[in-house]
Amino acid sequence: MSSPIIQLIVLAAIAIFLILRLRDVLGTREGFEKPVVSRSETEKVDNRNRFEVIEGGPDTDITDHIEEPDSVEALTKMKKAEPSFGVSDFLGGARGAYEMILMAFEAGDLAKIKPFLSDEVYDSFAAVVEQREKDGYKIEANFVGLRELKLVEAEFDEQSKEGDITIRFVGELTSVVRDKAGEIIEGNPKEVKRQKDVWTFSRIMGSSDPNWQLVATGG
Repeated sequence: MSSPIIQLIVLAAIAIFLILRLRDVLGTREGFEKPVVSRSETEKVDNRNRFEVIEGGPDTDITDHIEEPDSVEALTKMKKAEPSFGVSDFLGGARGAYEMILMAFEAGDLAKIKPFLSDEVYDSFAAVVEQREKDGYKIEANFVGLRELKLVEAEFDEQSKEGDITIRFVGELTSVVRDKAGEIIEGNPKEVKRQKDVWTFSRIMGSSDPNWQLVATGG
């Protein structure tokens, strides 16, 4: 057999081998299969960008409780002035403070809550308690629970760093007023009544004193 023929046979064998190898790697295509379309690098980047998490979105610790723009801005500044401050945590503390202050006032025991009251509020509470004692009246109250707690407004003074937060409370309690003889002159020990209050708490943000003070009350 001549040398050219041998060379052709060898080349044909090599070509057949390569075809079989490619078939094993790529597989076969049958019928009208969809053509494979590769995305460009730009398309891949654009598609990835669609799923990126947007940073700097709304602070849900604030917007879950109030959406009024001025109050949202004030609370945001409070958190910048004191990074450890949280609105949800504050409201949790305000819930407990409301019961403590309200019950101490009803019982006429203001000494233990004085650190949590501004001088003006303390003097106002003390005047009422003093008048009760002069009249010989005694209040017996029992706190049942808090029906509503709503953040109404927030303000922040950037110069003094003083933050004010106003909350509306609707509490439920039983209360009776007794005279000197112990007779009930007002209320019913079995009747639950609602107590509505609008209180404003104030504090210098970033200060070493963690306590907020009650600086204003209303109904």
